[in-house]
Amino acid sequence: MKSHRLIPLLAACLTLASCGSKEEADAAAKAAPTPGEIIAGSPVVHGPEIKKVDITNPLNAAWVTSGKAQYDTKCMPCHRLDGTKLVGPGWKDVTKRRTPIWIMNMICNTDFMLSQDAEAQKQLELCLVRMPNQNVAVEDARKILEFMRSNDGEK
Repeated sequence: MKSHRLIPLLAACLTLASCGSKEEADAAAKAAPTPGEIIAGSPVVHGPEIKKVDITNPLNAAWVTSGKAQYDTKCMPCHRLDGTKLVGPGWKDVTKRRTPIWIMNMICNTDFMLSQDAEAQKQLELCLVRMPNQNVAVEDARKILEFMRSNDGEK
């Protein structure tokens, strides 16, 4: 047998030999926790839980500009400014549907919200993709909220 034919055969044999049995793989899969069990067992709060948000009236223009920059960098890949669902829900009228505290906690404490909040869990069921922790500071999340308010037509 020529050596160029022997190499793929040898690689296939090594691959098969390195694999465990189907029974071992099935047992390992059954023993592993599901993603839901992992989430339920470890609600993580990445920042301080937000319990109060001071709303400015009129909008803080500098915060709107900074919030848009944050949106462009961290949010736009998954969220559209209209009602269109991309990966995550569209942002149109989000500040009319959700409280500022809810929005801020969803931005800063996503894992905690998805494990504890019924509305966040409904969003996960609709979108089928977990919102990742973007490590957004509370101050930056407040600017994103100000941009959301501007997007929803507040002055």
